[in-house]
Amino acid sequence: MQKKQNKTSLIWFKNNLRIHDNKTLTNAINNSETVIAVYCFDVREFEKDCFGFKKTEKYRAQFLIETVTDLKKQLENIGIPLFVYNDYTEKSIATLNSIFNFDALYLQNEWTSEEETIYKQVCNIWNKGFPIYKEYDQFLYHPEDISFNIEELPNVFTNFRKQLEKQSEIRKLQADKYLTKTHLVKNNTTIPSLENLGFNSFEPHKNSAFPLKGGETEALKHLNYYFFETKKLGFYKKTRNGLIGIDFSSKFSPWLANGSLSPRTIYWKVKEFEALHFKNQSTYWLIFELTWRDYFKYVSLKHKNNIFKIGGILKKDYQWNTHQKDINKWINGETKEPFVNANMLELKKTGWMSNRGRQNVASYFSKNLMLDWRIGAAYFESLLIDYDVHSNYGNWMYVSGVGNDPRDRTFNVKLQAQRYDADRKYQRLWLQDTLF
Repeated sequence: MQKKQNKTSLIWFKNNLRIHDNKTLTNAINNSETVIAVYCFDVREFEKDCFGFKKTEKYRAQFLIETVTDLKKQLENIGIPLFVYNDYTEKSIATLNSIFNFDALYLQNEWTSEEETIYKQVCNIWNKGFPIYKEYDQFLYHPEDISFNIEELPNVFTNFRKQLEKQSEIRKLQADKYLTKTHLVKNNTTIPSLENLGFNSFEPHKNSAFPLKGGETEALKHLNYYFFETKKLGFYKKTRNGLIGIDFSSKFSPWLANGSLSPRTIYWKVKEFEALHFKNQSTYWLIFELTWRDYFKYVSLKHKNNIFKIGGILKKDYQWNTHQKDINKWINGETKEPFVNANMLELKKTGWMSNRGRQNVASYFSKNLMLDWRIGAAYFESLLIDYDVHSNYGNWMYVSGVGNDPRDRTFNVKLQAQRYDADRKYQRLWLQDTLF
C-alpha cells in the first residue's frame, strides 16, 4: 500500500464529476489521511458574456445540479464530504482552507483561458508551498501516451486518428477499490436550486431528444441500456444522423462534458460488448467519435486562445457580419430555411440539438449569413446541455472555415433536409406545420 503523505487534502472537482475511473480522486485517497471535496457553482458561469448571452442557461444548470447532487451522494458513500458553494471559486476554497488547513490540492488539469484565470487565483491562496497535483484525466488517449509532441499535432483529424490507432493504447480503468474511508466532517453547505442560480424551474419539453438526468448514476444506467439492454450500439453508425427521439445516437455527450462519465469507461464497455456480442462498423464508430472529441482537446492544447479568436487557428481574414436582426432570426428559428429553423427551435426549447443539426445551423450562420462565428459558438455555449469548450469551439471553427477542415465546405441546407428529413417529420415536429 502506498504511504500516506498528506494529512488533509482537498479535491477540487470541476469537469470530472464522478467517482469511477477518476485518477484525481484515487490519488487523493491513496496519499491522504483525510480527504475533503469541493465543487463551486462559480457566479461567473451564470453571468452574461460579451455577446449578451448567459454563459450557462437553465438546461445545463439543471443538468449540473442533478450531477452534483449525485456526486455528493456517491462521495458520502466512500466517506468524503462534498462542500458546495455558489460563489467565486477562489473565495470558496479560501474559506475551506481557513477551516481545514489543507496539506495538498488535487484537481483535473484544465487549460482554456477562463479556467486558467480561476486556477491562478486559487493558487494565490495556496502560497504555503504545499503541493498541487493536476491530472489530464478527460482524454481517451492520455497526452503521455501519444506518439508525438503537442506542437506536432496533425492539422487533419484523419492523420491524428491513424497515428493514435497504430501507435497508442487506451489506458485501463482506474481501480475503484478505495483503500480507506475518511471520517465525514460537518458540512452545512447546500446545493443551489435553479432559483438560487437565477432561473425559473421548468419541465423537460415533451419532444426533447434528451430528457435524461445528470449524474454518474444516470450515465452508467444509460450506458448499460444503450449497449446491453437494447444493443443499440450495434446500429450506431446507421442511426447516428437521426433527428428525433432518444435512441438514434448514444447521447453520452452531456455526461462526458462534465466528466460524470469517462471516455475510457465507454471504450472498455465497447470492448466488453464486442467480446459478448459482436464487433462491427458501429462499435468502431463510437470509438471513432470519442477520438474526434480527443482531437479537439488536443487542438485547444496546441493553439490555446486562438480557438476563441475570430481568425481561428488558421488566422483567416473573412469579412464577418454582426447584424443583430440576422442573429435574432437565427436564434428564434425565423430564417429562410425551415430545416435551420426547426433545429434552432429544438435547441431553444430543450437545450439539445443533433450533430447533423449543429453542422447545418453553424454552416448557415457562418457561411450563408456570414455572421461572426464566435457569436454562434457563444449561443451554443449558453444553451447546450452538453457544452464542452474544446468540442464547441473546435467544431465551430471547423464548420466556419477557420479550423481543421481543409475543404472549407458549405452545407447545402436544402439538400441536407431532403436527405435526413425527407418526410419533413422533424421539421413538422418543431415548426408545428406552420411552413407546410
